[in-house]
Amino acid sequence: MCSMAVDFNKIPSPCFVLDEYLLEKNLQLLNKVQDEAGVDIICALKGYAMWSTFPLINKYLKGGAASSLNEARLIYEKMQLKAHTYCPAFLESEFDEILKYSSHITFNSLNQYFLYIDKVKKASPGISAGLRINPEYSEVKTDLYNPAMPGSRLGITFGQLPGMLPENVDGLHFHVLCENDSHVLERTLAKVEEKFSGYIKQVEWINFGGGHLITKEGYDTNHLVTLIHEFKRRYPNIKKIILEPGGAIGWRTGYLVSTVVDVIENKGIKVAMLDVSFAAHMPDCLEMPYKPQIIGATDPDKNKPTYRLGGTTCLAGDFMGMGDFSFDNELKPGNKVIFEDMIHYTMVKTNFFNGVKHPSIGIWTKSNKFKLIRKFGYEDFCYKLS
Repeated sequence: MCSMAVDFNKIPSPCFVLDEYLLEKNLQLLNKVQDEAGVDIICALKGYAMWSTFPLINKYLKGGAASSLNEARLIYEKMQLKAHTYCPAFLESEFDEILKYSSHITFNSLNQYFLYIDKVKKASPGISAGLRINPEYSEVKTDLYNPAMPGSRLGITFGQLPGMLPENVDGLHFHVLCENDSHVLERTLAKVEEKFSGYIKQVEWINFGGGHLITKEGYDTNHLVTLIHEFKRRYPNIKKIILEPGGAIGWRTGYLVSTVVDVIENKGIKVAMLDVSFAAHMPDCLEMPYKPQIIGATDPDKNKPTYRLGGTTCLAGDFMGMGDFSFDNELKPGNKVIFEDMIHYTMVKTNFFNGVKHPSIGIWTKSNKFKLIRKFGYEDFCYKLS
């Protein structure tokens, strides 16, 4: 992924840094698919919410997908568009405000639909209402990220729907992918149609959700376009198909720059202590779990200096537990360690646990200059806990 243009010596540590060139390259590919397939691709803020780049995103995509009042408001204020909003459970105290920021509202259950549909109908300008369906099929292996696992709270199963959809349901929404390709989508669509074909014929739009890793190298975009055109032929009533990837937008577009603070050894294991935290700044590494790539590092090699990477919080498990890394040279305090692919999902999940220094946010511009977007300090930590 490494862009030869980025001069990491000019990046403060710790810092998330987006490569603007790589982001636009992703957006151009997504726009190409969008045009060829005749679909709307929108940005899911749960995966990518770096709003300083929304003007660039607006040049290529059709809007944003929100899963909360704050995300809907951010889309409305920073994209200057109304959001496609879905929440697992809308709060009555927030619903009227959510309506102000939304063009589409998708309900997770029939209970929520009947509770709020009158407000949706009375909203001006008109808001389109949909239901999230659960096909009870998913190829996602990790339960934490599997919306269709047994007993899932996400979406309405086939057995819970009446023969005809309730009045004023304009669309359906399913989301059971996670960093998957078009062939997984093909198998998933087959399961969706097997159960819900009769309901799809009753609506005018359908949202295929997120998890479409269109910008990953090797993704078969031609296959995706063909799938969508075939789906349209089967359902001529469908006026709009929506895809809402988050990860695909920020996929391999940037880095987390960190610095070695200390090197310690325990039972023959060398640990490089960094100025970032896996728990606070890269929680997916612990949740998924997964092992990130690091520029200039490899999996353990007995012929090279090898280190476990430790985070900066007091949490005992705040270290890279999926394996150690080998480097060409010994690590010393002051050396930089550059984590790759740290823009999608990672940035939106950071927290202020333990009050440790939070990474700044910056952009390496297309003109090969570093632009600092945000620096965090005591006030941000204090405000969160007030």
